[in-house]
Amino acid sequence: MRSWPVPQVPSLSAAGLPAPGGRLRLHDTGTGSLRPTEPGETARMYVCGITPYDATHLGHANTYLAFDLVNRVWRDLGHTVHYVQNATDVDDPLLERAQQTGEDWRELADREIELFREDMTALRILPPDQYVGAVEAIPLIVRMVEKLRARGATYEVGGDLYFPVSADPAFGEVSRLSRAEMAPLFAERGGDPDRAGKKDPLDALVWMAQRPGEPGWESPFGTGRPGWHVECSAISVEYLGMGFDVEGGGSDLAFPHHEMGASHAQAATGESPHARAYVHAGMVGLDGEKMSKSRGNLVFVSRLRRGGADPMAIRLALLAHHYRSDWEWTGAGLEAAAARLERWRAAAARPSGPAAAPVAAAVRGHLAEDLDAPAALEAIDRWAAEPGDDTAAPGQVRAIADALLGVLL
Repeated sequence: MRSWPVPQVPSLSAAGLPAPGGRLRLHDTGTGSLRPTEPGETARMYVCGITPYDATHLGHANTYLAFDLVNRVWRDLGHTVHYVQNATDVDDPLLERAQQTGEDWRELADREIELFREDMTALRILPPDQYVGAVEAIPLIVRMVEKLRARGATYEVGGDLYFPVSADPAFGEVSRLSRAEMAPLFAERGGDPDRAGKKDPLDALVWMAQRPGEPGWESPFGTGRPGWHVECSAISVEYLGMGFDVEGGGSDLAFPHHEMGASHAQAATGESPHARAYVHAGMVGLDGEKMSKSRGNLVFVSRLRRGGADPMAIRLALLAHHYRSDWEWTGAGLEAAAARLERWRAAAARPSGPAAAPVAAAVRGHLAEDLDAPAALEAIDRWAAEPGDDTAAPGQVRAIADALLGVLL
């Protein structure tokens, strides 16, 4: 599956700014602590992609923007970044939506993925090196399920294959939830804890036998399609290997999706960890409720753009909130972001300004401490509000805003 175009990212050293130091520290859900990322020459990151319907809402945008900052900080620190993302282009929610609307599920998925690409391009999100759909990954998924089966880490219920969570001694270490906390979330987020014949209510489906009227692919376990979690396990291991630096997504993916995905990969390969850190973005709300497809209270990037919103103002409105926080979208927030963008652009168009090196140090320092984008924005606010006589500074601040925050001035 093709990705989207790569935006041109300026080099801050080429702009005459000093090289950065230090490391990026991120909050790891698995340890509940702020930890330094320690990639080698190449930093490896996997971010779970959309199920392609109702794309791209601001919850999506908020998540992918957070990991775009990770990508930009690593690149600024001199790392090559190997970034992989999936798209769940066959799954129950997609098939259900297609049935409701009378549309072919493949056409629905293709249209929504193309809209997602357009929105990511407009927001200047750096694209993944591999953008992989579940359908094209079926052979990878089948191989992973075969490995699980060979290790005795599957069992059958009514023609479907399940993964026993007991097969991974580390199960539970990603989300750090108790079984009592896991049970309702598993039911709420696509699990089937009450299915008769399962050995454990938390055991996860890895291969579903074909149902009447639904798509299916041939496999050694019969014609069917993959479970949700094993898709990301197979794709991430294929392209990044085990022990990659960061697995990311929204906070609602910590359990069961990331927990199960890690266990599938660890049980299939006999290696651990699946990822060194699990990083999660907060939820975006609207009118007092979490923004979600089930509630239908979604604000779409494409509709904001069609309504005349500058994509850079949308980006700034998202950056005004710390990536791990839960917050509520408002029209006033977008208006404030548009006003900030106007101030920045006016300041960057001046013939001179205050020296830019302190701005670069401040923005880099704030982002290196768990992506504190709000504080980074304030550093540029202060620069924009002051006079100065450095003729190189406006161009350098444009480069800082672009390279580190993805905001084109």
